Amino acid sequence: MSVYEKLKARNITLPQLDPPVAAFVPFVRTGNLVFISGHIAKKDGKPWTGKLGSDLTTAEGKQAAQSIAVDLLATLQAAVGDLNKIRRIVKLFVLVNSTPTFTEQHLVANGASELFADIFGERGPHARSAIGIAQIPLGSCVEIELIAEL
Repeated sequence: MSVYEKLKARNITLPQLDPPVAAFVPFVRTGNLVFISGHIAKKDGKPWTGKLGSDLTTAEGKQAAQSIAVDLLATLQAAVGDLNKIRRIVKLFVLVNSTPTFTEQHLVANGASELFADIFGERGPHARSAIGIAQIPLGSCVEIELIAEL
């Protein structure tokens, strides 16, 4: 089954790309790698704000990470033209806006990791870092960047 068939089966429609809000580009291709800039969580078109461990639950954080994965797919498609050309999702770098005592960043990150594994099959499992930090731009709860191989 193609990537697009899997997206359709999950009722996922890729969104339009938002322009960057600072001095960077959404992606860079070099050799057979594509580096996707960090995407923040959004809810109803606005930054999904809050801190894991005080304002948001792990389940909400996981949902936020999954929504970011959909946005990352849209940017990846813009970068390569066809998601079926992706040979491998190489790495995710997941930043979780969390309290000092919150220790479930890895579970939040699973929201994105599980979606990539489902959509890309054996090409989806990847290396990953999931880190708790004090703040993310615009107060967002989660930010994720991605590296993929063509």
